Amino acid sequence: MSGLVIRAGRVSALIERRTALASIALAGVTLALAFVALCRGDSWDPPGEVLAGLAGYGDAALIVQEWRLPRVAGALVFGAALGTAGAIFQNVTRNALGSPDVIGLDAGAYTGVLIAITVFGGTAAGLAAGSLAGGLASAAAVYALSLRSGLSGLRLVVIGIAVNAMLTALNSWIVLRAQLEVATAATAWNAGSLNGLDWGEVRLPFLILAALALLAAALSRATAQAALGDDIAAASGVALNRYRLLIILAGVGLTATVTSATGPIVFVALAAPQIGRRVAGAAGTPALPAALTGALLLLAADLAAQTVVAPVQLPVGVVTTVIGGGYLCWLLIMEMRRP
Repeated sequence: MSGLVIRAGRVSALIERRTALASIALAGVTLALAFVALCRGDSWDPPGEVLAGLAGYGDAALIVQEWRLPRVAGALVFGAALGTAGAIFQNVTRNALGSPDVIGLDAGAYTGVLIAITVFGGTAAGLAAGSLAGGLASAAAVYALSLRSGLSGLRLVVIGIAVNAMLTALNSWIVLRAQLEVATAATAWNAGSLNGLDWGEVRLPFLILAALALLAAALSRATAQAALGDDIAAASGVALNRYRLLIILAGVGLTATVTSATGPIVFVALAAPQIGRRVAGAAGTPALPAALTGALLLLAADLAAQTVVAPVQLPVGVVTTVIGGGYLCWLLIMEMRRP
């Protein structure tokens, strides 16, 4: 018996070490790609000029610090937030398809933003509040409709897809009923974009996401235990019923804050946790590799959005949809093949 315990401890230590090394590697690749993204504008700038601009010297200082850096920082922070939110919901639902954009939370957040724009004028605070309220309402609807199976299983995913479809129809109706200027802006915003971000637009979302990240970190043990189920979590001393609401609030808040700032950016929250889990070789869905992978995915997608049809800059949501659609098909096939 003691031998089994020792071997289990060694395996756990090996997994933790691999997760740490994978996280360091992901962080290094992400930082390198961030510097490449800083070199990308209307054309590619020499790395030396960009470094000088970051330090505040040369003609490129204003362009790098005020135009490019907010966009790169937004891609990193928003991608990490989406990856963390995806890890939270995939752990809570114990399903790889349990992602905010699949189960209707993104669509609900967009509904809240549309109401804020059309009814209350669309201030920054109003967009954040509307996005959070819409995300919470859609999460409550999915939870209420799936009470019979709890927060796990294919039933929740199917219900979430149905709620997502209904909310998408409602969003289309709101846009059609809105004034032309509002409808045009809302439709463009729905694509999900980092184009034109400045420090004034990201400062408030960054502060909110920092607070939510601290909450998610404080609940990380309970979130990890949620992936094992209520009974095993209770046996290990974690009362999930006490923490589940806070965990869900953290996940909804992360998703809704990103949506209020950029519009719905789909599939990052779905793909990042699973890619991060495979890179780290972890048994569950750890938050740190998911966050780093989310930052890397969104940054790479935004760089592609600036480059594919340059000088035209595509909304990053278009690129993530193209990539994520293929990933979702593959994930659905893998889920259906499970016994």
